[in-house]
Amino acid sequence: MRLEHIVLHNLRRRKGRAIFLVIGLLIGVATVVTLLSLTDALGQRAQHELENFGANIVITPRSDALALNYGGIQLAGVNLVTKELEQSSLANIDDIPNRRNVATIAPKVLGAVEVEGQRIMMMGVDPAAEFKLKRWWSIAGRPVEQGHELLVGDAVVKRFNLNMGDTLKVNGQDFTVVGLLAKTGSQDDQLLIAPLDVAQVTLGKQGQVSMVEIAALCHDCPVDDMVNQLQTVLPGTDVQAVQQVVKTRMHALGQFRLFAWGVAVTVVIIGALLVFVTMMGAISERTREIGIFRAIGYRRQHVLHLVLMEATIVSALAGVLGYLTGVAATLVALPLLDGGKASWQWNPTLAVAAVVAAIFVGLLASLQPAFRASRLEPSEALRAL
Repeated sequence: MRLEHIVLHNLRRRKGRAIFLVIGLLIGVATVVTLLSLTDALGQRAQHELENFGANIVITPRSDALALNYGGIQLAGVNLVTKELEQSSLANIDDIPNRRNVATIAPKVLGAVEVEGQRIMMMGVDPAAEFKLKRWWSIAGRPVEQGHELLVGDAVVKRFNLNMGDTLKVNGQDFTVVGLLAKTGSQDDQLLIAPLDVAQVTLGKQGQVSMVEIAALCHDCPVDDMVNQLQTVLPGTDVQAVQQVVKTRMHALGQFRLFAWGVAVTVVIIGALLVFVTMMGAISERTREIGIFRAIGYRRQHVLHLVLMEATIVSALAGVLGYLTGVAATLVALPLLDGGKASWQWNPTLAVAAVVAAIFVGLLASLQPAFRASRLEPSEALRAL
């Protein structure tokens, strides 16, 4: 009789123990697959949200400033050269090697305007880019879209007692208030926000921008490289990376993945111990049977192969079923954890790794019981009767 026939016969004869082993490993593999799949899906979703939540690179015109210091007293600096950026030059951003890592480009024009005899700061924005970048803004009404529309900061709303639909005369032109920006605690509270093209005309800065904010996808590229590339294609500008934002994003995602791997390793160790204990019990139960095999001429390597082959078959089955169970659990859990926004994507590497890892853990946990079985002598079988 061939060894594989003996193994299959033994598995059929001891269905309960085989099923227990499969279920034990299956739970471990399914847990690991579920955790890693959820981590990957939620991590990608979180990374996408983080990368589009605020800018991490800021481009401003370069200016020469004179610092005034005398007798240990620091006076305010004086700008010797002040000029805007040409909006047309922003097309050069498409030429940088890491263009695929640029998620959002949000140009702005800034300038002072007169409203009812008072000087107020106006900011012109590209609505499609700006409100994608500033997702934390809370707006009563709606964002500006086109034409002479205004989104008004909280401090300006209180100063002029504005309401939705009010008309405000800015530099002699009528603007309609379409949105009220809730208090942010930043300089945004002091702004009148209008569409970029309208603000450029109002401020007399047609075709110019005062600064550019960029949301860069830098999970797979050094942000410093992008800064250098932008500096090259936009001469005469200062390009600054908000390093703290980038590092905080990457650290949060790294901690998320590290936690999942920690739990996964713990589950794998528990699964290995389960296999070890079960196989040790099986060897004790089969002392008589193994002794008889040895008595009729089976060598130690044959007995070793029998035990390891049985562990391989059980582990492979547990790996396949565990992966399928893990995928099913992921598909059920994702809508509950992320409201259906994160999506599961098939990862062939994870599928193969789940089966290979199950077999490896099963074999590793079965090595000591297998060696113990192979060292049994026929005389021990007689003492077990």
